[in-house]
Amino acid sequence: MPRSTPEKIQAAKAQTYFRRAARDETGSGTRKQERVAGALKMANLRRLRLEKEAADKLTAESAGEPAKPAPEKRAPRKQAAIMRLRY
Repeated sequence: MPRSTPEKIQAAKAQTYFRRAARDETGSGTRKQERVAGALKMANLRRLRLEKEAADKLTAESAGEPAKPAPEKRAPRKQAAIMRLRY
């Protein structure tokens, strides 16, 4: 049975390293494109929502309706104390 030489072992390790590096590079590029696409989508939705709110406010003002007051925000609830049990 032929034994692996150190050169063959090093070459195999190098090939494994480069295959992994290439796979990681393409994967991170895809993820980056997905993040950018998601950010653009969210920015577009935010812009549309703000335009709609501005249009609704304008129509409400022109119709003579009083402006709705902003809902009051509740104070955040306190977290319950932690009970430590002793056995």
